[in-house]
Amino acid sequence: MSASVTGAYVGTSGFSYPSWRGGFYPEKARPAEFLDWFSERLPSVELNTSFYQLPSEDQFQRWAAQTPREFRFAVKMSRRITHGGRFELLPTFTEQARALGERLGPILVQFPETRTRDDGFLRLVLDSLDPELEYAFEFRHESWVGADVPVHVNSFDGDAPFRYFRLRDPPYDEETLRGWARRFRPVLDRGTRVYCYFKHEDEPTAPLYAQRLLELLR
Repeated sequence: MSASVTGAYVGTSGFSYPSWRGGFYPEKARPAEFLDWFSERLPSVELNTSFYQLPSEDQFQRWAAQTPREFRFAVKMSRRITHGGRFELLPTFTEQARALGERLGPILVQFPETRTRDDGFLRLVLDSLDPELEYAFEFRHESWVGADVPVHVNSFDGDAPFRYFRLRDPPYDEETLRGWARRFRPVLDRGTRVYCYFKHEDEPTAPLYAQRLLELLR
């Protein structure tokens, strides 16, 4: 990947958007080809489809087979678990996500805005997770500030071997992207991986932001 930067997994939230044809994908690209084109240009994607309906192991395997060995998928945990409290589904979720093999990046655990801080509930979640995988936590209620988890989304703090960012407030001009690059560079220089995903929009601005950020990190 021409824009690859060691340890920088910059991409977008999702990739299967027909409206990106002509601006990021070729005008006549078929949906089945979107991931091929995406993974040639960017090193990572955040899978949001897994939040709504968990793909099969076969689907995860097909996605993995379409991408270069260095590509990484961040997988958003099913809302049936994080929003519905169905923790008995965690083993199935984990097993199917593992079908991505070495291309599996962190699991995004997003709690709803209505979930206020409950350290007992958090302990239950942490104790239920597969300890061999990596997780980033997105708390959407302010009461969770300072909660004891390995990685908080959009935080530079912590001792984990990676950081996870979701940039959700476009547009991002050149100065703003340069600012993110300046903040990420020391993290990468320490050998800490950075996963960063731009919010999907109908226009293909998100993948273009991601490409530009990678250029600046180089």
